[in-house]
Amino acid sequence: MADTPDVPVHRALGLTDEEYADIATILGRQPNHLELAMYSVMWSEHCSYKSSRVHLGRFPTEAPWVMVGPGENAGVVDVGDGIALAMRIESHNHPSAIEPYQGAATGIGGILRDIFTMGARPIALMDPLRFGPLDDARSRWIAEGVVSGVSGYGNSVGVPTIGGEVVFDETYQDNPLVNVFCAGLLPHDRLVLGQASGVGNLAVLLGSTTGRDGIGGVSVLAVRRLQRRRDRCRQAPVGPGRRPLRGEAAHRGVPRAARRRLCGRHPGSRRRRARVRHVGDGIAWRCGHGRLCPGRATA
Repeated sequence: MADTPDVPVHRALGLTDEEYADIATILGRQPNHLELAMYSVMWSEHCSYKSSRVHLGRFPTEAPWVMVGPGENAGVVDVGDGIALAMRIESHNHPSAIEPYQGAATGIGGILRDIFTMGARPIALMDPLRFGPLDDARSRWIAEGVVSGVSGYGNSVGVPTIGGEVVFDETYQDNPLVNVFCAGLLPHDRLVLGQASGVGNLAVLLGSTTGRDGIGGVSVLAVRRLQRRRDRCRQAPVGPGRRPLRGEAAHRGVPRAARRRLCGRHPGSRRRRARVRHVGDGIAWRCGHGRLCPGRATA
């Protein structure tokens, strides 16, 4: 993506002029295009919650039974008898508006990974959803794709969707709300945090390639003033005539690896897995002893 006379690269990626200046200050130089693309994703509304963080900060996060608060992949609370409950809820709104099936499927995949990267075994999913009126063709297409994506990914990994709610209203005609929640259980001694230290650790990235619902879907939310950008966000024509991939074919390489690690255990010695963290639409294992984690992995 190159600069145009009217739109610099950072603005085309959804970054503001102030954010561009901050990036240059952090790096100590002008960022290149790859760095701008990375910052546009990580500083997007979807990833950093920059407009809603002030509201989220009003919730209580400290109590004797809170084992892990904000800042990790998921919150963890003590429920007694040496057992903890890991839980997280997040949204996958704009990716689902661009590519309904994939956007919702990766939302489910991401929330599952947030739970088992804490060392927990996911046991239940929930999905509060908001769509435009069903008499609108595009809203109906989005609703059908999202429901299929939620069930397709959930069924692939075998975690049941136990509840949710659906509301149809004109407010959500251009952009749906696709919220996903996951809960999991773990013994206290299996808790894993998303930080690692030490020399010689190897970072392993695992996951399928990013689709149109990924980088383009989230970076467009980076602008502070969230406005209707339907034409700009749709990077290629999509519609009911385009058949989405179903089931495991829609996210080949992810559920199979996820199933092997849902219990939070490393295939080899548990001590060799230093930390696990959800990275975008993939998984990163930081392994000690300079060894790759066995299993299917794509970098």
